[in-house]
Amino acid sequence: MKKFNGLRQASYFGPTLIVTAIAFVFGTYYWWEGPAYVIAFTVALGQLVVGWSNDLYDYTDDLAHNRTNNPLVSGLITPKYLTKWLRFMVPFSFIANLLGPLGIKGGLVYMLGIACGVAYNFYFKFSALSPLPYAIAFAALPSSVALSKDVTPPVWMWLGGALFGMAAHFINVIKDMEQDQVSGIKGLPQRLGTKKSILVAALLIVTGCTVVVQLFDLGL
Repeated sequence: MKKFNGLRQASYFGPTLIVTAIAFVFGTYYWWEGPAYVIAFTVALGQLVVGWSNDLYDYTDDLAHNRTNNPLVSGLITPKYLTKWLRFMVPFSFIANLLGPLGIKGGLVYMLGIACGVAYNFYFKFSALSPLPYAIAFAALPSSVALSKDVTPPVWMWLGGALFGMAAHFINVIKDMEQDQVSGIKGLPQRLGTKKSILVAALLIVTGCTVVVQLFDLGL
């Protein structure tokens, strides 16, 4: 149970649960409840790859800042143990998404989003382009479900997803803003600072809501 809790914490369970729920909602919209559960499950597998790779990469920095809420720092699990599970989950999540209801097209689009999440962990979090992987990943998630039914993703879906994804990025960074700046992590939020990041996040949310409502009403 200790190691299970460690894996759960390393997955960033809250955000993973939110993304999984979004996948389920779109799954029921385009499919029905049965396949929606499978879609949610395979999507959750991909989120484990993003979360676990992030914890492994940030382990040294988490130790430096004594982030004891991190399972690697607290000792719930070891880097070696998490690495073993990550090596299993990368191919398993890829195959599961391609062979599940998402199919080849939807599965590849969703895994593009996962690749963006991993790329953020290893590169983009240090770049002024840090919102880009979030934009692509959040646009890919609902679009992958639409594509699984041979439906062209409407503009409101992928554009709204991109805007909300970037907002999530700014909000997520705020809690560790000062520590990130000390560690030399220079994504766009860290460059802007806390106050400007809060403002940007609010503007992105308002813009996202406006775009989704107006384009949905226009049938776009």
